[in-house]
Amino acid sequence: MKSLLICPSERQGVAALAEQHPLAILPLLGKTLVDYWLEHLVEHGAKEAVVLSDDRAPQIAAYVEDGARWGLKVAVQHEVTERTVDEARNRYKVADNTPWLGAPDDVIFMDRLPPTPDRPLFTSYAAWFAAGIDWLPHAATPDRVGIRVIKLGVWAGLHTRIAPTAELHAPCWIGDNVYIGDGAIVGPNVIVEERAFIEPRAIVRDSHIGPNTFIGAHADVEHSIALGSTLINWKYDSVLKVPDEFLLCSLDQPQGAVARLLKTSVAKQPEREWTWKFNAKTGL
Repeated sequence: MKSLLICPSERQGVAALAEQHPLAILPLLGKTLVDYWLEHLVEHGAKEAVVLSDDRAPQIAAYVEDGARWGLKVAVQHEVTERTVDEARNRYKVADNTPWLGAPDDVIFMDRLPPTPDRPLFTSYAAWFAAGIDWLPHAATPDRVGIRVIKLGVWAGLHTRIAPTAELHAPCWIGDNVYIGDGAIVGPNVIVEERAFIEPRAIVRDSHIGPNTFIGAHADVEHSIALGSTLINWKYDSVLKVPDEFLLCSLDQPQGAVARLLKTSVAKQPEREWTWKFNAKTGL
């Protein structure tokens, strides 16, 4: 049985989310849209899938490889423009004699998570954040090895270090290999992706922290999406590039001062006499 997945192109309403990765492989609760939908196809009996993309198809192809980790045969097809479901069905299915899954699973446009048809992801930053929080209770599936419930409504992944004095407020998802320092407050309504580092006494509420993102000591991140040095306030639709890497930065940059420091120690940074909070209305 065969199916076809259509990747979303870049969307103006969430342009900052697609700076590093196509939207189809943007991390959300430790997986990507491609992961969620390929798993959905397997559950419905698919053996083969074609993924159509007009946005950085080579990145998506490198991510899915041949599909073996899902037990599927997967190919990524570069398109000049984003196809509609009807266009893709007419172009690829009509002349193909291979058995296909029945509609609507034969051709799927990946602009939402599988069981949430009323939660489009990419109309705005607020919509993307809300869909992730809404999906959170469904994320701890049996294939998530090592995910544990710390307390009701709070999940944590493998090799995650949480200081005893840190406060975690449900609902809250903490991915693999995350560090949360002394006195930090995380939650409610927070998703922390894998390998993020939250320093002592930082506050994170109603926010999404991307993979490999560093949050500095005393930082107060609220109603935001933090992706490396990019801070998006989903409530006011404002985007800020934070210049001070000791406040917010990406740990993917091995030559950065913070990354070099964390390679040798997870000890607390020197305490500062100030606190920092992103003002979404002024951008300061």
